Amino acid sequence: MSRPEPPLALLAELTHRCPLRCPYCSNPVELERASGELATGDWRRVFDSAADLGVLQVHFSGGEPTARRDLVDLVAHAAGLGLYGNLITSAVTLDGALVAALAEAGLEHVQISFQDSRSAGADRVAGFAGAFEKKRAAARRVRAAGLALTVNAVMARHNLDRVQEIIDLALDLDAARLEVACVQFYGWGFLNRAALQPTRDQVRQAGATVAAARERLAGTLAIDFVVPDYYARRPKACMGGWGRRFLNVTPGGRVLPCHAAEIIPGLEFDNVRDKDLAEIWRHGSAFERFRGTAWMPAPCRACERRDIDWGGCRCQAFLLTGEAANTDPACDLSPYHDALAGLATAESAAPAPPFVYRQMGRPAELRGN
Repeated sequence: MSRPEPPLALLAELTHRCPLRCPYCSNPVELERASGELATGDWRRVFDSAADLGVLQVHFSGGEPTARRDLVDLVAHAAGLGLYGNLITSAVTLDGALVAALAEAGLEHVQISFQDSRSAGADRVAGFAGAFEKKRAAARRVRAAGLALTVNAVMARHNLDRVQEIIDLALDLDAARLEVACVQFYGWGFLNRAALQPTRDQVRQAGATVAAARERLAGTLAIDFVVPDYYARRPKACMGGWGRRFLNVTPGGRVLPCHAAEIIPGLEFDNVRDKDLAEIWRHGSAFERFRGTAWMPAPCRACERRDIDWGGCRCQAFLLTGEAANTDPACDLSPYHDALAGLATAESAAPAPPFVYRQMGRPAELRGN
């Protein structure tokens, strides 16, 4: 296999700590505690290696990255290396002093998640009273500081009918971009799939609303619409293809091709405490396992889209079929596609069960499993 091109972006999961308890969180169900997190010096070395490797962007994420007391220092270090910095945050702890310090440190962009267009619904999903108003106030601070703003609206069966309100919210906050992101089912989201699954009609109507808004707001607000894989006809090129454009460093230092990859059994993930990031990117066994097209089964290997979607999502294939090398069920050429569509229809038609909220430690619903 030829030497891989440098990754475009590094997702730096600084911590799994978070004041919110969102049931759709893509973090693993077994969360990393603070005692296992990389130290400041470790993260600086990661960013040094990333810059040397050719990475252009660093996305500071979590959990909630503002839970790290060294966040400003880490942002400044990455900016000093010429890396474009984006903060992915719940924003409930993003006060004026911190926004000013991050802007001074060289941060360029902030992405704030909103769980609904209305405070009651947003706070219920977040499991945090007052979260919605704190987010709105933080978004205004971000724009006042001259930082670019993206609103990430996490949509599911409980709020997908309010897409127009979400668009109006993004406009009111002076966001440059809005991500209407239907929940993808990994981590806590997979655990809560039945509670979050929208109907096909909801997805179709939301898509029509977004399409009309894109035309109306061209040049004012860029809008992305992430369709739920369970209602797709073709798989997405997950993270630009396995081991092609993206890498993720977990709070404990493990290097992953995508944020959910640890669920796949049999893969060995190297740690930045033990190996250089460039060595892991180029030669790590987990990255090489599904990189390119040689690993693909039929019908993927002969498909004209194999160099477009790169086989879709390996984590989803594992979660839904039990084997990560199987064809992604999101593809309508997959032998598993009809079963996936039937599952989505059945779950969305049934009454929504209660949320299992994100928390440190193994949730009661999983104990004994």
